[in-house]
Amino acid sequence: MKAARKDAMDRREFLRTATASAAGITVLASGTATSYAANDRFEVGIIGCGGRGIWIGDLFQKHANAKVVAVHDYFKDRVDLAGKQLDVPEDRRYVGLEGYKDLVASDLDAVAVESPPYFHPEQTVVALEAGKHVYLAKPIAVDVPGCLAIMEAAKAHAGKLSVLVDFQTRNNELFREAARRIHEGAIGTPVYAQAYYHCDRLGKRSDQGGEIGRLRNWCFDIALSGDIIVEQNIHVLDVANWFLGAHPVEARGCGARRGRTDIGDCWDHFIAQYRYPNDVLLSFSSQQFAPGCDDLCTRVFGTEGAADAHYGGNVSIQSRKDHWPGGETNRIYQEGAVNNMKDFRAGIESGNLINNAEDGGTSTLTAILGRMAAYTGEAVTWEQMLAAGEALDPKLDLPEDGPYTKAWLRQG
Repeated sequence: MKAARKDAMDRREFLRTATASAAGITVLASGTATSYAANDRFEVGIIGCGGRGIWIGDLFQKHANAKVVAVHDYFKDRVDLAGKQLDVPEDRRYVGLEGYKDLVASDLDAVAVESPPYFHPEQTVVALEAGKHVYLAKPIAVDVPGCLAIMEAAKAHAGKLSVLVDFQTRNNELFREAARRIHEGAIGTPVYAQAYYHCDRLGKRSDQGGEIGRLRNWCFDIALSGDIIVEQNIHVLDVANWFLGAHPVEARGCGARRGRTDIGDCWDHFIAQYRYPNDVLLSFSSQQFAPGCDDLCTRVFGTEGAADAHYGGNVSIQSRKDHWPGGETNRIYQEGAVNNMKDFRAGIESGNLINNAEDGGTSTLTAILGRMAAYTGEAVTWEQMLAAGEALDPKLDLPEDGPYTKAWLRQG
């Protein structure tokens, strides 16, 4: 027998109803959800126990005065590994596609959603409905309906629950200082921008085939990841939106799948031209197959100077009126996440709840706009993307014993 994904309502119906019902969601009383003293035990559940999920859980325990009390993943081997490393009892280890609902319904304060992006909307909305704060990995979704579902649910819970999308750049002092200076006119009026994300290919997580292999290797699957422009390249596109203070109004693009064709269906390179308000153009490119050229960068060129910001490298401003040498961001990957966790916890303690789902959703939609333009080979406006409301469907048809199958993880 096959146990294809069967919910009380399937994902498409869920996303259709999530935005409509968000405003009427009943949540825990504000005092119940947000009253924590600094020395109180803050209990977190991890949804998605891949390498990053376990790493995030460990950082929460080491740096955010938190205890991971529950873990969930589709695969039992991943849940057991996380449980052992994070010291979670066996009765709080949840498996299967629907196991996250039991985690969310259990006694804890917040969840960290670190699952494949396709699952983020359902898991986030259900967590908010249960009165849990949400620490959410980027991208927030793989398609327009998913983005809107999270953005509307987060808006409905504003002031009651925190929703923090984990962009490390947004919580790095050098990136923040660059953004402040740009917004205060250090480079004059922005005229043109550039963003690129070039890196080596990602490693396979399993040599298994079929549906189990697809799910283990989800980062190579368009419907599960959103393709590399959404799942990976969103970092530099988010910085572009932040620095320019807007989202694009139109995109044109192209790309292909030629340098990495041995697994999945994701493209391995994209090129796009985004047009922002006031006809500011952004030239974007990415590739994910060539070794030795890793660089994530966003640049903005203005009438008085230019900002040059590298994720994991130098951030600086050259200007006729406000030269700023900046500095290095070599430890941003961990430091940015830790800063976000500390702010997440502190905001809940103080009642000054963080909700950046709007920014996270807008940047995810920016990446989706570029993907749509590249796939169609046509110019696509922001309004056309939203009106189309295209939903991705992986059509997963998983075996009934899938959570319990052997890992067959690739060695080396």
